[in-house]
Amino acid sequence: MGRTLQQSWLAFILMFAECCANNTNGGPYPVSSSTTEALSPSSSTMKSLCLGPFLSPSALVGSRSFADPLTRKCFSKQLHFHSRCVVFSSYSCSATLSVVPELEEKQVFDGEKAAILVKELRKSFDSGKTKSYEWRISQLEGIAKMLEEKEKEITIALDKDLSKPGLEAFITEISQAKSSCSEAIQELKHWMKPEKVNTSITTFPSSAEIVSEPLGVVLVISTWNFPFLLSMDPVIGAISAGNAVVLKPSEISPATSSLLANLLENYLDNSAIRVVEGAIPETTALLEQKWDKILYTGSARVGRIVMAAAAKHLTPVVLELGGKCPAVVDSDVNLQVTARRIIGGKWACNSGQACISVDYIITRKEFAPSLINALKEELEQCFGKDLMESKDMSRIVSPAQFARLVKLLDEDKVSDKIVLGGQRDEKKLKIAPTILLDVPEEAMVMQEEIFGPILPIITVDNIEDCFGIIKSKPKPLAAYLFTNNEQLKKDYVEKISSGGMLINDTVIHVATRGLPFGGVEESGMGSYHGKFSFDSFSHKKSVLYRSFDADSSLRYPPYTPKKEKLLKAVISGNIFQIISALFGWS
Repeated sequence: MGRTLQQSWLAFILMFAECCANNTNGGPYPVSSSTTEALSPSSSTMKSLCLGPFLSPSALVGSRSFADPLTRKCFSKQLHFHSRCVVFSSYSCSATLSVVPELEEKQVFDGEKAAILVKELRKSFDSGKTKSYEWRISQLEGIAKMLEEKEKEITIALDKDLSKPGLEAFITEISQAKSSCSEAIQELKHWMKPEKVNTSITTFPSSAEIVSEPLGVVLVISTWNFPFLLSMDPVIGAISAGNAVVLKPSEISPATSSLLANLLENYLDNSAIRVVEGAIPETTALLEQKWDKILYTGSARVGRIVMAAAAKHLTPVVLELGGKCPAVVDSDVNLQVTARRIIGGKWACNSGQACISVDYIITRKEFAPSLINALKEELEQCFGKDLMESKDMSRIVSPAQFARLVKLLDEDKVSDKIVLGGQRDEKKLKIAPTILLDVPEEAMVMQEEIFGPILPIITVDNIEDCFGIIKSKPKPLAAYLFTNNEQLKKDYVEKISSGGMLINDTVIHVATRGLPFGGVEESGMGSYHGKFSFDSFSHKKSVLYRSFDADSSLRYPPYTPKKEKLLKAVISGNIFQIISALFGWS
């Protein structure tokens, strides 16, 4: 006990010293040189001292990722490990601290703890409890109850993490989760029912069906930009399919992560549904385990790491990534409506921090001034004259993300291309809606997913030139087109490959019941939403039923010429050939 207390005090002294040292120069903490190294269990990152209370909010790798700890040698939280979930515990420190809180000894959520967790969930799954309709519907009803009773708490958490406006939080996260849960409750019996399949003459008499069976124990790794919806939507699908589930929320949205851990523990069956909070060490520990499926939402860079970890166990994955989503604007459109819908799919969509947000616009050179003026007018209508003071737009999630976006704007090739906005407030983590005109293709803002309130406009001589520009980049998660030209619509659908597509609007296709949501190539693989979520977390088992009657000798040796002729006739399905073979006609 004395040694433990001594170690705790030593850790505190080191933490205090680090705090003071960094406060003197204001410099950032050192970053690791490789994301892959940061995720390696043997790396110095994994073994380093946790100095979270002194770190600035989480940074990003690329546009979306697990968290700032991907690049840091320190992690923003320490952990308490409980039997039902893992929760954070933070300690504050300053030079004027007079009363030091008693430090508790923490248990690290490592590979051993992760293995125990998976073993417990697999035991629960193997008992058969999660496969029944009664268990599945009870959990879905628990989620529905949670969404009704805790709507205010969810809104508050989203405000803390992203300053997300209340109505935007309701429309884009809470109501979507409610819709997903409601659909699952309504359709679950139908989804679970075996699908009948017609059989052929070669198996007569017989019947066949496709049975949807749960995969087992699945892992959902969520992201920070829509931290509630992108956690709950896959979980709803996994539960509907009858799986045991582990949810790993993003630590970059700590308020929502903590809330999810508490709510799921209180509303759902903890013997089959768990939440693990944490950063890189916890995620790494989870990825070391054998899962029956992994659904990851985030950056392509980390998606590769998740896929590599899954490949060791031949675990299938669903990767919802992102990319540069184009919006092509023809000159024959309703300009006011087009401008509003672009705003709705950019700045009113988490300040552009969305995987399906409009990333850049392509339009004709002579039409660009009119489009820019329309966007200016409608932005003022939506957010007021002082865009920086608007309460109806989310802030940037973290200082590191803010710095990344500022770097995009301040690049030599870009800074003189700003035609609207460009203002920024580092303390408030806000960047005004910014429009760039004809930035060079080699600029960083055109080479990486922006994931923020910056919107480049690329001009072309002919609108058909858009195809070459879009095809020169990796396939996006979404592609948008505004036009009244029917031939252009047809060509866009046929020639542009993307995860999803929307004509004359933005982003709302993801809220359309019956449509799958997912990417292609660099923007992801697999899909979910509604029935597609159920299918994604199910195995489609083929079942053929036969009796002991009508057992033909045709399929068994010896293989005589007559048998061969008759069997080929049966397989061909030609009734005349069958009759001819039966009667021995040549």
